[in-house]
Amino acid sequence: MRTKQELGAAIRRERRAALVVNAHSRRGRQLYEGARSRLLAAGFSLLGADPVDRPGELEQRLAAAADLRPDLLVAGGGDGTIGTAARLLAHRDIALGLLPLGTTNNFARTVGIPLDLDAAVGILTGGKVIDVDLGLVGNMRFTNHIGVGLSADVMLRTPPRLKRAAGRLAYPLTALALLTRHRPLRVTVRAEARTHEFVTHQLYVANGGHQAGRPITADANADDRLLVAYPVGGPARRGLLRDTARNAATGHRRTLGDHPFLAVRQLWLETDRPAPVEVDGELYGETPIRIGLDPNALRIMAAADSPDR
Repeated sequence: MRTKQELGAAIRRERRAALVVNAHSRRGRQLYEGARSRLLAAGFSLLGADPVDRPGELEQRLAAAADLRPDLLVAGGGDGTIGTAARLLAHRDIALGLLPLGTTNNFARTVGIPLDLDAAVGILTGGKVIDVDLGLVGNMRFTNHIGVGLSADVMLRTPPRLKRAAGRLAYPLTALALLTRHRPLRVTVRAEARTHEFVTHQLYVANGGHQAGRPITADANADDRLLVAYPVGGPARRGLLRDTARNAATGHRRTLGDHPFLAVRQLWLETDRPAPVEVDGELYGETPIRIGLDPNALRIMAAADSPDR
């Protein structure tokens, strides 16, 4: 397997890439042709470049693109698309290129990929290869977060048309409708020989630094060998609403040392009743679950000045 420096040099020299765009992501169908033409204009030779019109075919098409053995696999879409690509490329000699075309684009924000299409393509042409951590739940890798409680219900019930029309506002709008009948959970987190208990409607365990398109804290990132567990609000519904608004406004000013964040390498999470779990916006199963890290599991194209541990 080549070093990161060797892989980056091959991408700059050979420009061998594959492009997979999820046409069902918020801006995927609209920007597919623009993404393809920009990559060709930048000198990339595209081994495959077709939009994915059927959501059920996304993983198959990404796997087929990886089997073409490009140096760079460019995935266009939202966090679900990027998370699927990341799982397929973990520990492989292929760099993932990101075109953030989704609703919240949390992973792209975490690793510093601009949301503007021209600027994102500029990262692919002038950036460098770095490696970042992936989370692990069971045998499944994830890029951003695990949500326990209300967010899993929201992922299940948010209409696709609302996501396209309202963008990231689609999720809080759906959450408001569901919250009136949602019961709080008693959540137990066991990590590093300590036990923490929360009574809350929502708990997240994040690998990256963004949630719902907003920073979690100023110092959380995808290359720090840490998971960040934190509840949003307490048992009262108004607490969830208050803390959601507060987190959106103050995330860039908080640090991992602030209450109620738990920054750990792995944890065991259980609830007083089986609770739905979502992984990067996709339903996964129910509690209890064990969550850990796969350090430096994924190679990505990032800005030339990006830190790399």
